[in-house]
Amino acid sequence: MPMRFLSALPRLMLVVGVLALAAPVNAHTGAPLQLSAAEAYERARSGAVKLIDIRRPEEWRATGVAEGAERINMLHPQGAVGFAREVLDTVGGDLDAPIVLICRTGNRTARVQSVLTQMGFTNVAHVPEGMLGSRGTPGWIARGLPVDPCALC
Repeated sequence: MPMRFLSALPRLMLVVGVLALAAPVNAHTGAPLQLSAAEAYERARSGAVKLIDIRRPEEWRATGVAEGAERINMLHPQGAVGFAREVLDTVGGDLDAPIVLICRTGNRTARVQSVLTQMGFTNVAHVPEGMLGSRGTPGWIARGLPVDPCALC
């Protein structure tokens, strides 16, 4: 496990308590990292990013999961550290790997994006419109983007 991740664990415990009030930004440029559902789909389909759905299993069952997305419940049985470890495993231990988070409406992904960034992940974006739409945007499903059913989630 990378040392940057291990050294970030104490910080994570503090951050999780507050769940990151700061706006999500790229650790290198300071620019906000947000993608539309369509942009996230294209980048995930091309292999340029790892798309991660952070919702709960009952949400995955209700709507399906964005095609190609990894399912990692942010309410991990081992808490925030367990969630972060699973994300790290999903990207092969690479804290610099491009990750895009998606949830129902973008609220949870914005908070989780900030937490992961403070833990040392450097390239985390999120989909503010989520699966169902938010802030006047239609969302993944209404845009007609492909969804994998998740009957056994």
